Amino acid sequence: QVQLVESGGGLVQAGGSLRLSCTTSGRTFSSYVVGWFRQAPGKEREFVAAIAWNGDSTYHADSVKGRFTISRDNAEKMVWLQMNSLKPDDTAVYYCAADPTAWVTTTETDYDYWGQGTQVTVSS
Repeated sequence: QVQLVESGGGLVQAGGSLRLSCTTSGRTFSSYVVGWFRQAPGKEREFVAAIAWNGDSTYHADSVKGRFTISRDNAEKMVWLQMNSLKPDDTAVYYCAADPTAWVTTTETDYDYWGQGTQVTVSS
C-alpha cells in the first residue's frame, strides 16, 4: 500500500509561485510513475504533469507547459510540482497520484494511489 501526502498549497496572487510536495510512506515509491492532477470547482479532475520512476521522462499538460515543472528525488521519497506564473485559472485542489506501471501516463484511471489533495488558490 502506498500512502501519499501533498503539501505546499495556499493562496497566492496571480504571477506568483508555489511549490507543491508529495511524500509517501511506501517502500516501492521509487519504482512508480507519479503524477499531479487538479480539480477546479464544478469541473472534472484533469491531468497536470507526470514523471517516470527514474525522473528521466516527464510530461506536462499544454495548459501548464513552460510554467510548471515536475521533479522527484527517490532517496527522499519526494515529488515536487514547481508552479510559476500562476493564473486564477490554476485555482484547484491538486492531487498527487502513483502508478505502479512503467510508462508515464496522463490517464487518471491508470493511477492506483491518490493523496487527499492540497488547495491552491490564485487571486487576480
